[in-house]
Amino acid sequence: MTIPQDQLDDLLSRTALAALFYYPEITVDDDDYNLQNDITYCLEPVTPIAAEDAERLRVAVGHVITNPTAHRAKLLALAIELAPPAE
Repeated sequence: MTIPQDQLDDLLSRTALAALFYYPEITVDDDDYNLQNDITYCLEPVTPIAAEDAERLRVAVGHVITNPTAHRAKLLALAIELAPPAE
């Protein structure tokens, strides 16, 4: 399944923003913080999509939020895979 480029761009922007504000101690400092809420927010632009693609994106986005340096390449590769073919 392909996802329109503008929706993927929005997903990547939201993920970058969530990663920017994430820090490991956030759950101690903010009782209301929930990583799953951030992941859901990031995935909003690309829903509804196939369950398998959604799960792959959910995992990749969660990893990028918590450790962008280690995981951003995987998310970008997945976004490229799900993007429409270049014309």
